[in-house]
Amino acid sequence: MGGRLHRLIASLAAPLLLAACASSLQERVATATAFPSHPGVVSAADPRAAEAGVEILRAGGSAADAAIATMLALSVVEPQSSGIGGGGVVLYTAPDGKVASFDGRETAPLAATGDWFLDKGAALPFQQAKLSGLSVGVPGNIRLAALLHGEHGRLGWARLFDPAIRLARDGFAITPRLAEFLARERGAAGHDEEGRRLFYDASGNPLPVGALVRNPPLAETLERIARNGPDSFYRGAAANALAREVAAATPRAVGMTAADIAAYRAKERGAVCGPYRTYRICGMGPPSSGATTVLAILKQLERFDLAALGPQSPVAWHLFAESQRLAYADRELYLADGDFVAVPVAGLTDPAYLAARSTLISADSTIPAAQPGTPPGVAAQPADGAEPEEHGTSHFVAVDRAGDVVSYTSTIEGPFGSGIMVGGYFLNNELTDFSFAPDKDGKPVANRVEGGKRPRSSMAPTLVFGPDGRMVLAVGAAGGPTIPVQVARVIIGVIDWKLPAKQAIALPVLFVPGDTLFIEPGSALEAMVPALRQLGHATIVPRAMPLKTNAVEWGATGWIGAADPRSEGAAASE
Repeated sequence: MGGRLHRLIASLAAPLLLAACASSLQERVATATAFPSHPGVVSAADPRAAEAGVEILRAGGSAADAAIATMLALSVVEPQSSGIGGGGVVLYTAPDGKVASFDGRETAPLAATGDWFLDKGAALPFQQAKLSGLSVGVPGNIRLAALLHGEHGRLGWARLFDPAIRLARDGFAITPRLAEFLARERGAAGHDEEGRRLFYDASGNPLPVGALVRNPPLAETLERIARNGPDSFYRGAAANALAREVAAATPRAVGMTAADIAAYRAKERGAVCGPYRTYRICGMGPPSSGATTVLAILKQLERFDLAALGPQSPVAWHLFAESQRLAYADRELYLADGDFVAVPVAGLTDPAYLAARSTLISADSTIPAAQPGTPPGVAAQPADGAEPEEHGTSHFVAVDRAGDVVSYTSTIEGPFGSGIMVGGYFLNNELTDFSFAPDKDGKPVANRVEGGKRPRSSMAPTLVFGPDGRMVLAVGAAGGPTIPVQVARVIIGVIDWKLPAKQAIALPVLFVPGDTLFIEPGSALEAMVPALRQLGHATIVPRAMPLKTNAVEWGATGWIGAADPRSEGAAASE
């Protein structure tokens, strides 16, 4: 990926940074209101998945139906990143502006305790934990899809599975991105015999780009769920087989059980919304850190005139970096599963609190050490705990002719998840998103492992509403802890720099979760390094990051899809 990706970014980023958009976002919205009827659109990380969603829209399906079909198709064609063996989170809105959020994050088995990832008091090596049953949470995507369909579906449940079943049964071609992951992550992709048989030849070499892969076991799994409903995944023979597979790979006396799987529930939760300039930003709350982190980054920057600075300004990127440092300090300390830990969401998004945090940011110097704050509502500060970066996530957006919008992030955590396959799909390694150490400095870590708990997530499906209350942008990303940064960057690009979503997504990424400033190699940011050093950023490291953003925006001719040029993503319309 290295050379090709960097050349692509270099060729795209510079002209996009300098591009001037002829009209503001408000003007685009005003113009678009003259179009009362507009085709639906799906944007996804793989064109075949986007087409699967559009097929459902053309059949009369809703945005929810199309999003479910897209998720199922990604289970087939993007096995390294998402699928029915993982989980996800969803934001939904109708034209009236009401927002619903749905949590399909995986849960730890009841046997899991704080020492789940410890061996004689020491944390297990990450890869050892990942490629075992210890890392597998109860998958949530099928229950999530059922909840979303029950609330907002229009077509029958079984119809949504048709595109994915065809892809699994008839075959799909290996793309360059999948081929690259198969070569780089053979320890996970080829961990099980089933994975080796699907994706590697008799000599153990990964199948080349263009090779046709048929996955009859996955087709059978999808056909069963389509025919018998979501309970057939969580109960009965399939659930028993899943539990046996995970338990056998778990080096503990008790691992995942069929009862853990049967008990799983997806949940509707309150969306977390807040203002940015004259816009309303809505995102996913705990266990996701997406909404609180995105809102913090934006609100802490609100007092600065980013529009006047523009995307070519090192000062603008410096301010973006400083706001990230403060937001991530709070994220690491406070965010976890709200069913187990009192997460001060209201305090973390309180405008007065974020305005006070903003005063720590200077346009001409760096914060010596970005420390977490004390938002309103905090009685006692839990200890923090960091999770490893992941590369196994996908985001997609669907909008239908009625104006309903779904922003859905789906994940199996790392590439090919735990490497454990059952029924033709990879099981997640989502539990490695928990902190491996249950305590720090004598205090419990908020994101420690507990039975039935959902690990903290970076997923950040986001909806942006314009000054008139109309939904103007749905965006989300993949890339682990970089996700909130990717999303905030797009929102700044669209609102402050008046860029179309496609150009905002192509902006470079600067990621600063601590004191080290990571910049996207080959991007326009590399020329800004001397200026950033003068502003106080002592440690600047070019680093390839797993960037993959998808969006749909309301434009002059209706809905317009946008996909990350760094990925194989695409947008398709009716």
